[in-house]
Amino acid sequence: MTVVDSRPSLSGEEEGPEVLLTERGVSIAPVDDPGTGRGPSWLDDWLSANSSEVVAWRRHIHQNPELSRNEVATTEMIADVLRSVGLKPRILPGGTGLFCDVGTGQRCVALRGDIDALPLTEKSGAPYASKNPGVMHACGHDAHATVVLGAALALASATELPGRIRLIFQPAEEVMPGGALDVLAAGGLDGVERIFGLHCDPRLPVGRIGTRIGAITSASDLIELRLTSPGGHTSRPHLTADLVNALGTVITGLPALLSRRVDPRSGTVMVWGAVHAGEAANAVPQDGVLRGTLRTGNREIWAELEPLVKEFVGALLAPTGVGFDLLHRRGVPPVVNDRESTMLLRAGIEAALGEDALAGTEQSSGGEDFGWYLEHVPGSFARLGVWDGVGKQRDLHQPDFNLDERALMVGVRVLVHAALASLA
Repeated sequence: MTVVDSRPSLSGEEEGPEVLLTERGVSIAPVDDPGTGRGPSWLDDWLSANSSEVVAWRRHIHQNPELSRNEVATTEMIADVLRSVGLKPRILPGGTGLFCDVGTGQRCVALRGDIDALPLTEKSGAPYASKNPGVMHACGHDAHATVVLGAALALASATELPGRIRLIFQPAEEVMPGGALDVLAAGGLDGVERIFGLHCDPRLPVGRIGTRIGAITSASDLIELRLTSPGGHTSRPHLTADLVNALGTVITGLPALLSRRVDPRSGTVMVWGAVHAGEAANAVPQDGVLRGTLRTGNREIWAELEPLVKEFVGALLAPTGVGFDLLHRRGVPPVVNDRESTMLLRAGIEAALGEDALAGTEQSSGGEDFGWYLEHVPGSFARLGVWDGVGKQRDLHQPDFNLDERALMVGVRVLVHAALASLA
């Protein structure tokens, strides 16, 4: 049985792709008839014939999630699909993650999808929910991997391509400093002139793609501060070093000092997430720990933050007599989309879906290790709408997160067109 989805168009005045819901999954008919200038006929043919298979890939990955640098089965599944059409994937030295090329020629652009899941217990209620207790795809990486896999096979179906497209299936995006560094170390960007990526956005409806020139995510560092004191009785704080008071001084003082020494337009924010010291109400503890995140949207400021934090912590604690050990773990740089790559991506979106599919997007204070790739080559990172336009907007990293699977074929179409626009 096949029924036409009765939900309203999600791409503006233009009707956009016809959506079909079938017993096997979801399929999206071509945006328009081949030959109208919207896209190559081989892409329409491939999507029409394989959309149910694309959905099945996503559901398999979703049902079998694996944590960062443990994505062995996911890697093998993707490699098997690529090999089935004659491609030659190269698995990373750590055994998780891979990349491969489709097409020939000197010029090469890359498409990246991440493959790791989060340590969360799924509560989506989906029939294909996670079978691995305490692990789920709550950030859409199952969709990211599927979209790049679909793009790979669609491109492989073409009789001729204007160059090479490298498909990157990256492990360990969810841990700092990120699996992008594993890809770079293995030569995953060697010969690549530009890179594109998509990330699920549950605030955007299916059929819309959010783009932005400049920073789209922020740098994200982890701060851990361990304090030490001789300890003592709370009735005689003058005979010891008051560790809890010192913790409070840093908790309030460090964010305040940063807000006065760092340009507020940079989006720099320090937030504490964990604090612990002592157990007894009448005893000054001997040790305590404070953990938080430090984020900024400015690449230059990110480079200056580590010595600045160390200076401020030392100044705040000097009068207290409390000892400290500061661990500043640099995470990922901001993702800064360059203008030319973003314009090429927008051209690909228009070619794939029409002008009404274009949407703006705000800079996120979240981190994303796609920024490491942009330290080496220009590129652009965009937001893929995954909201069905009707139900609740479920946020990322939540146990009930799920997505509208129509977005998978939208993502395939966009990435293929972006790669072709770049090579053209």
